[in-house]
Amino acid sequence: PESSSSLLLREEEIEDIEEIKKETGFSHRKITRLYRRFTSLDKGGNGTLNIITNGFFPEGEDQVNFRGFVRTLAHFRPIDQDNEKNKNPSATEPLNSRTNKLLFAFRLYDLDRDGKISRDELLQVLRMIVGVNVSDEELGSIADRTIQEADTNGDGCISFNELLRSWKTWMWNR
Repeated sequence: PESSSSLLLREEEIEDIEEIKKETGFSHRKITRLYRRFTSLDKGGNGTLNIITNGFFPEGEDQVNFRGFVRTLAHFRPIDQDNEKNKNPSATEPLNSRTNKLLFAFRLYDLDRDGKISRDELLQVLRMIVGVNVSDEELGSIADRTIQEADTNGDGCISFNELLRSWKTWMWNR
């Protein structure tokens, strides 16, 4: 069996590993495991993955490299409560901060990437989530209530700032 140290990647195996560690908060060991997973998914052996859905990789590209793959997965890391409390106010927010997680979710709904979620976009995503299990009338009612609760400027859409405000209000009232 291989020793655990031989399973770790050498710095030169992953371009920009130190930057990836800083951007994502993943350890060297975790990046090594993700790299092995990435290379197993890289069917063409060219260092990129073909993107199945632009929901997870919203940069508008049809492929993602390892760095983009790890950056996307970093949104799903649990939040370290100690780091949240002792965060340097001038530091950039980590990818897995509550705000960045919410922005990631917002982008999944903002299908046309115009910076707001319309009723139609909300309906499209709700249909993808629930399929035919809920009637169009019920979905329309859910979409209307959601927009009514979050839309503070009356444009019939939800901006990221409106979503953030709604989320903070909801968290405060929990």
